[in-house]
Amino acid sequence: MTISCIALLGRKDEPVDAVEEYCRYLAAALQTQGIQLEIHHVLWKVQGWPAALQALRLQAIKWRDLWVLVQYTALAWSARGFPQKVLQVLKILKSAGARVGIVFHDVEPYPGTRLIDSVRRFVQLRTMRRVLDFSDLEVFTVPPEKLSWLQAAPPNAIFVPVGPNLPIPTLQEPSPQDPVPTIGVFSITGGEPGARETRVIIAAVRHASEKIGKLRLSVFGRCAELRETVLRDGLHDLPVDLSVKGIVDPAQVVHKLSACNVLLFVRGPISSRRSSAIAGIACGLPVIAYLGSETAAPITEAGVVLVSQDQPHDLNAALVRVLSDAAYRMNLTARSRDAYKTHFAWPAIAARYRVFLSPR
Repeated sequence: MTISCIALLGRKDEPVDAVEEYCRYLAAALQTQGIQLEIHHVLWKVQGWPAALQALRLQAIKWRDLWVLVQYTALAWSARGFPQKVLQVLKILKSAGARVGIVFHDVEPYPGTRLIDSVRRFVQLRTMRRVLDFSDLEVFTVPPEKLSWLQAAPPNAIFVPVGPNLPIPTLQEPSPQDPVPTIGVFSITGGEPGARETRVIIAAVRHASEKIGKLRLSVFGRCAELRETVLRDGLHDLPVDLSVKGIVDPAQVVHKLSACNVLLFVRGPISSRRSSAIAGIACGLPVIAYLGSETAAPITEAGVVLVSQDQPHDLNAALVRVLSDAAYRMNLTARSRDAYKTHFAWPAIAARYRVFLSPR
């Protein structure tokens, strides 16, 4: 018997909607386990909230007794990150008799020091706490005990890490043994955070090149092309072969990552909800990343070298060791491959969902 359930999303992110991609990969994995996951959107950005909520009321009539998994990010339910409208969505689903699950892709409120940031953070925290009153299942993409706003995990909470949102081959080829090491950087944040990340990347690659010699640096993904000039200027006097591409299709992401010897992840601390870091793990790479409040198993079981964000010398030293010590690098690679199969592959993720989505 096929079980039906719904993934409910808010507005689409542009140019790539990682949450919708997550749902599509999850749907494909669940289908092999006898669960049909249909993807629906609340088109509030196109229709306006009154019309979108009315359309949802009509749709939800057909969803009685079905699981509806509402995908939560603050910007999916508000243009400026004030997501309280999602509570109206949950009320409609409950009134229609649906079984409501909430999937927290954003697990913490947004940071910032301005007054507007403080107000936004207050609204996000209040909304996330109130969401728990309407849900029959809470899916956290990091361990609940790592969250600052939860005193204790809700009784129906489960932890499910995100997958890589990539077509990872069942049988992966080993990393190439090119005499010139390749450092991969998958996506850079926009704005000032991206400028800081770019400075860190330049400093780390400069240090590694001065110690090792010739290197390749492959930077691709969101906002990468915006940093090309700064990267080239910062590395122009070193034997570093720089390749920069913007957003590429998922198969090309796999190809590019598989050609690297290490993934340098400096887009904030690593955790089990950072799909761009998990992409590197899925491709069997060692990953050098920052330690943070969300960093916990199973990320720590992979081949991840954790460094402090306020100790740049540790990051530089870690990059040199991974690139120069083949035995160490191969050990990290094996750990990443094992962690991917056990925790981050879509069949493993779907199996976690199936336990709760199947009739009892």
